[in-house]
Amino acid sequence: MADGITMLRVRRIIESDASRRYVVVSAPGKRFSGDIKVTDLLYETYDNVALRGETGESFAKICERFRGIVSELGLEMDIDGLLAETEREILREATPDFCASRGEYLSARIMAQLLGVPFIDARDVVKFGPDGRLDGEQTYSLLAAALKGKKRAVVSGFYGSDADGKVRTFSRGGSDISGAIVARAAGAGLYENWTDVSGFLACDPRIVDNPMPIHTISYKELRELSYMGANVLHSESIFPVREADIPICIKNTFRPEDEGTEIVPTSRYTYSGKRVTGIAGKKDFTVIFLEKSLMNAEIGFTYRVLEVFLKHKISFEHIPTGIDTMSFVIDAAELKNGVLDTICEEIRDAVRPDSLRVIQDIALIAVVGHGMARSVGTSARLFEAIARAGVNVRMIDQGSSELNIIVGVDNDCYERTIKAVYEEFFD
Repeated sequence: MADGITMLRVRRIIESDASRRYVVVSAPGKRFSGDIKVTDLLYETYDNVALRGETGESFAKICERFRGIVSELGLEMDIDGLLAETEREILREATPDFCASRGEYLSARIMAQLLGVPFIDARDVVKFGPDGRLDGEQTYSLLAAALKGKKRAVVSGFYGSDADGKVRTFSRGGSDISGAIVARAAGAGLYENWTDVSGFLACDPRIVDNPMPIHTISYKELRELSYMGANVLHSESIFPVREADIPICIKNTFRPEDEGTEIVPTSRYTYSGKRVTGIAGKKDFTVIFLEKSLMNAEIGFTYRVLEVFLKHKISFEHIPTGIDTMSFVIDAAELKNGVLDTICEEIRDAVRPDSLRVIQDIALIAVVGHGMARSVGTSARLFEAIARAGVNVRMIDQGSSELNIIVGVDNDCYERTIKAVYEEFFD
């Protein structure tokens, strides 16, 4: 939604297929390298409001963007009046969530005008509970009623409201979630997510040149790959449609002719013949390694360690275990401001391990695919490929579903390992 040309492209896509009924749009993004996303400008606007009680230069830039879009589209709408009203509301509400939500709100108002269809404000139909989570029951009921009888409509994405009517936003990229919520409420046969890439690739194209596209992937495979850094689609956006067995199709707004990636309910997944569907990973993890004789016989050992993490509100990614060993894999970003030393001391006090070691600068790489459980020798091929690359594996974790194998390597071996694994299973 970066400019009027993109919005016209979106209109052509929507009108090319009568089964495309309900539309959720994002806020305008970057038009070129060095440009600023409207959402980032809105957060700057909130800072201005909080510090000085005025919207400032950031909001002036936002107004310029939206006036430019309306001018490019040749629309007859009172954009100045809408922007003035938005500014008054930002000053009155004075919350970061409300301010950030206005990019999607304004974008959706313009798209509804361009398509000549009703606009539905997510504030009225997407509801959050007291715990800050989506109130699915209320939301689906309100949305279904709002959509009923409408051949087409535009719904603003990224936000909703709480029990007090205050605007609440999803995390960044939350328009993906909003689209899935609309698909679920409408009882859609398909949720299309249009973005700027032609679906998922078998691994990161910044590491491997021209990796193979993934044409079909299951919800479970997607969840594993998204969690490990494959960020084509917001990882939380699959839950509303997965619950209703609605497939997702990832398509490229700028190359609509490309096949894209279809994400299907696991129950409908058909084995493609490939043992590995995709490879993804992240850097910068810390491992806290514990060793204690007869750990398995000590009732409450794990519970007492987890109490320490709970106390400091630290989440962990994995817990590989042995008979007398246990490792906690934690995103290093969770361990700032000296909290790592504090946690280690408290764990020592809580469980008196024979040994506690901290291993830092670890990268995790996930090899994912339903075909791995069907194929003999997958693990052997994986570790042989890593060994040929001269990489030492620091950690191994495999889920009981046999859907994925996760290996930990040193950060500086990350790219080399990704390339080696890709060459083994895809070249």
